[in-house]
Amino acid sequence: MNNVTPFAWPSFHQQPHIGWWTGNHSNLANNTTSAGKMLRDLRKPVFAILHDGAIAFASEGTIDFNLNNRPADSLPLLAVSMPTNLEYLGDPSFCADHGLKYAYIGGSMAHGISSPEIAIELGRNGMLGFIGAAGESPQQVEKAILRMKSLPEPVPFGFNLIHSPNEKGLEDEIVNLYLKHEVRLIEASAFLGISLPLIRYRVTGIHQDSSGGIITPNKIIAKVSRVEIASKFFAPPPEKMLQKLVESGAITADQARLAARIPVAQDLTSEADSGGHTDNRPAVSLHPTMVALKNRLQKEYNYDVPLRVGFGGGNGTPASVSAAFAMGAAYIVTGTVNQACIESGTSDSARIMLAGAGQADVAMAPAGDMFEMGVTVQVLKRGTMFAMRAQKLYELYRKYNSIEELPGNERQSLETTVFKANLDDIWRQTAEFFRQRDPSQVERAERDPHHKMALVFRWYLGKSPRWAVSGDEQRKVDYQIWCGPAMGAFNEWVKGSFLEAWQNRKVYDVAMNLLYGSALETRFAQLRQQGINLSSDISDFGPIRLEQISPCI
Repeated sequence: MNNVTPFAWPSFHQQPHIGWWTGNHSNLANNTTSAGKMLRDLRKPVFAILHDGAIAFASEGTIDFNLNNRPADSLPLLAVSMPTNLEYLGDPSFCADHGLKYAYIGGSMAHGISSPEIAIELGRNGMLGFIGAAGESPQQVEKAILRMKSLPEPVPFGFNLIHSPNEKGLEDEIVNLYLKHEVRLIEASAFLGISLPLIRYRVTGIHQDSSGGIITPNKIIAKVSRVEIASKFFAPPPEKMLQKLVESGAITADQARLAARIPVAQDLTSEADSGGHTDNRPAVSLHPTMVALKNRLQKEYNYDVPLRVGFGGGNGTPASVSAAFAMGAAYIVTGTVNQACIESGTSDSARIMLAGAGQADVAMAPAGDMFEMGVTVQVLKRGTMFAMRAQKLYELYRKYNSIEELPGNERQSLETTVFKANLDDIWRQTAEFFRQRDPSQVERAERDPHHKMALVFRWYLGKSPRWAVSGDEQRKVDYQIWCGPAMGAFNEWVKGSFLEAWQNRKVYDVAMNLLYGSALETRFAQLRQQGINLSSDISDFGPIRLEQISPCI
């Protein structure tokens, strides 16, 4: 009776049955077409039963697990998969706290690549989008805030706050904007430690309600790939920072007392192998470690509202999303796949390059915002020489102490192939930029030739993503496009479907296909765990249009 495999039908290897099924035999799905349709309808349960020596499926009927009492006209029950509600993927409390229908986040991407259009589209459909403020001027950030605040129908949204250790005062300026316009949710990314502006944002307005509960108007979702950093976000704000805020008048002593009872971030995204700033951590070891940390610190601090851990970095296929939820992710975060969508704030040229990327078409390159520290970002390698040229700049920075020390041939090569301008002219442009944004950088450069060299090299690192965003065809070979291997996995999955063409990629279509597909993968996994191995004719699937998904959820 075991291992029945007629016409590539599912096989099973287990005890003969786990119970009995009784129902209408004429409604049984006993071929790949009818079974595939039945399994894809997530609104209904699926029963795998033994009929005439082969597996068949039913979505209705009565089941009885009493093996010692077989009902009349019943058939052996082999496995059960219950209905799957997409709204229950992840942690329902996360959705409730943030006003969402689905535990799905479009993560922030710098220079407005994660655009208001993405946030609006996701927000209108019960998801959450973060707008990328990194690399944007405060004026540009404020413009995006005002747009989101002026929507006729409000939607859930958040803004990014990126750690800026090399630009003193920038975090404070952006936090001032968020507090001024009552932006209630931020995604904190690339933080190497907890900063005072971050804590000021978190604890401003903290108070108690009539029942004594602590109310924190401002929420933080931290994006972290290191346990030592995660532990700081899950801990209460540092006492020294709270005292500084009290002394400055930003908060009261009573608010500092309340702040000592909350975490810096209730929600934390374990960031694995993502595009942009990343430590290339493997998801299967990183996320369980973060979950274990969450459990330990929740027990240690006994917060009134439990901590949560979501997952990002690699969510490019339904299987990866399903795996994230299976590992206990409270929510998932997508990034690079959204950048290739038509709503993103990048150019068609960049979208075309992303849509043609494979999993191996990525490389690590020096990060412009943390160049001197040796921090790297993951970028697209195919079709661009940015990663190689940026690495060359870092090697020269490490080897020489000033631009003047550069050998003549090295300088000439930089001016003709990388900067396409005289380095003295580049310095004049750079100095003018920092006189407006952060004059202390120019003052330091005039005293320290090595710092001047770093600022000149950062000109290229800072311009390269802007060339990609604007679609500057003359600098296409220098595009810096943040990209993780999830992009290649997604491109492989959508081959032959309507989502293969970049012009058809809409952020909500992508999101729903990933969520619906992950629920299907979960159903297939449930059946495998009960001994039912589905043939590829049934278990292989690609993206489908929203009108086909809607009747199945």
